[in-house]
Amino acid sequence: MPPSTGNQRDLAIRLLRKEGLVRLAEFQALGVTAAAISRLQKEGAVVRLARGLYQLPNAALHVHQSFAEAAKLVPKGVICLASALAFHGLTDHTPAKVWLAIGNKQWRPRIDYPPLRIARFPDRLLASGVETHRIEGASVRVFGVAKTIADLFRYRRTVGDVMVIEGLRAALRLRKASAAEIARYAHEGRVWKILEPYLTALTSDA
Repeated sequence: MPPSTGNQRDLAIRLLRKEGLVRLAEFQALGVTAAAISRLQKEGAVVRLARGLYQLPNAALHVHQSFAEAAKLVPKGVICLASALAFHGLTDHTPAKVWLAIGNKQWRPRIDYPPLRIARFPDRLLASGVETHRIEGASVRVFGVAKTIADLFRYRRTVGDVMVIEGLRAALRLRKASAAEIARYAHEGRVWKILEPYLTALTSDA
């Protein structure tokens, strides 16, 4: 038997205060029913951000909240490319969509919000260079700086040369990745021959 209506409300609010963003499945694991969440939404006690994803109405918005929302809805995805570049402070450009890496054989997420830009990665590259950060209480997987630079070169025709060079230059200038670290991931991603002349030019000017 599920908890009483009052208890369900208390459980839901406590979980939202603790986690920031909560999926419907997480509420249900505590015994909070979909009907209870629907009532709380109608009362304005919770806000539905996307299908199956909720937040408190007065919650402070994090600059990278859309990354946290994407991570909650697609737990196996990894923030990548332009979005990872923005997360690491290596560009002033904020992508209109969240760039999310998933496996080549992974189910493509069908969600309306946040808007996603999906990049398919081989399993060996999807598992490499991943960092875990906390945003809005959510555990968000993001590719590290050196891995992101190598990935930009892999997807250079998609993201554009300007972003590729901007990312590489900023990573070196701000010392967020060393030439050796970038070279390692470039070899792993099989883009070293393309990346090497750019890296040589920028490090020789330093």
